[in-house]
Amino acid sequence: MKSSIRDQAEGTFHEVKGTLKEAAGKLGDNPKLRAEGTIEKLAGQVQEKVGQVKHVLGK
Repeated sequence: MKSSIRDQAEGTFHEVKGTLKEAAGKLGDNPKLRAEGTIEKLAGQVQEKVGQVKHVLGK
């Protein structure tokens, strides 16, 4: 699998995982879990963008 496609897929996975953590943090009234979810979601978005850039550059 090309690294650009892998980065996009992993980014999407982390984005979904972060969203779920955020929701669990909200439901359980756990600010630490909610913050972890937000951070993971943002990291996933960045990784997905890196994959898109690699795809455009042909790497």
